Amino acid sequence: MTGTGLLVIGDVVTDVLALHEGPALSGLATGTDTAADIVLRPGGSGANTASWAAHLGADARILTRVGFDTGEWHAAELRRGGVRPHIRVDPERPTAVVIAMVDPTGERSMLTNRGAGGHIGVDDWDTSLLDGVGLLHLSGYTLFAEPGLHLARLALSEATGRGVAVSVDPSSTGFLRAFGPERFVRETVAAHLVIPNLDEALLLTGETSAERAAGTLSRRYGAAAVKLGRHGALMARRGKLVARVPGMAAEVVDSTGAGDAFAAGLLTALLRGADDETALDAGRRAGAEAVTAVGGRPRVLASDVGANRLYPLNTN
Repeated sequence: MTGTGLLVIGDVVTDVLALHEGPALSGLATGTDTAADIVLRPGGSGANTASWAAHLGADARILTRVGFDTGEWHAAELRRGGVRPHIRVDPERPTAVVIAMVDPTGERSMLTNRGAGGHIGVDDWDTSLLDGVGLLHLSGYTLFAEPGLHLARLALSEATGRGVAVSVDPSSTGFLRAFGPERFVRETVAAHLVIPNLDEALLLTGETSAERAAGTLSRRYGAAAVKLGRHGALMARRGKLVARVPGMAAEVVDSTGAGDAFAAGLLTALLRGADDETALDAGRRAGAEAVTAVGGRPRVLASDVGANRLYPLNTN
């Protein structure tokens, strides 16, 4: 019998966020300075999802790899957010870094160095990580380097063998295109739910609309929840559209982590037995909250950091 915990496998990243006044990269002045507000935040798609899930009340855990430079800080931030971290500290590599340039609309352009995160592999895995887990969530970034691909295969096999549901987020159109959309589906088709944004859904299927893409993906995975940003989200199961929610009004400051927050809201609700429309609504509400602040994590209040929400660091 499976549990109710959520185990995320994915990256922890040091986010360097530069909020500037120009339109995306074209707003940067070549050969000179561009004024910007620059902040440092803990991030990473997998870590963001786990943090939002914990914020929403889930028993959230993460399996990840960090670097020698900022590993202790990241572990502390995960614990502070209520996540149970299972972390391997890489003694030879820095933690992954993303430099995100955020324009006035909240849209991002990113430069990425995967660092230690690109070397997570089967040596980081232990079957006991699935104890008490009802759902395993794979960040697509895990598959885009060879060690992580082998880890994903092992985790998928052991989870499905133990009756643990599996979801996957494709994560990045750039990495997905380089990896191969058809290959990505083949590698993850054992999952029960895929959670792409619209661009990822269209890339994975070759379809021209969200509805058709969701239907196609749900025939492969069983279920597909497609994130539509300010237009909401939709869910399909076994080729049929079963739920749809409109977007929510929000003052967009930074879209970093909005998709991760949506996934956390959706998965947390599904773990609690919610129907598809209720789960989509929980996802859009978390996504709408995420865009109102800088960075990809929920705000953590001092009152939230009680002894019952702090967990010891497992460094394997």
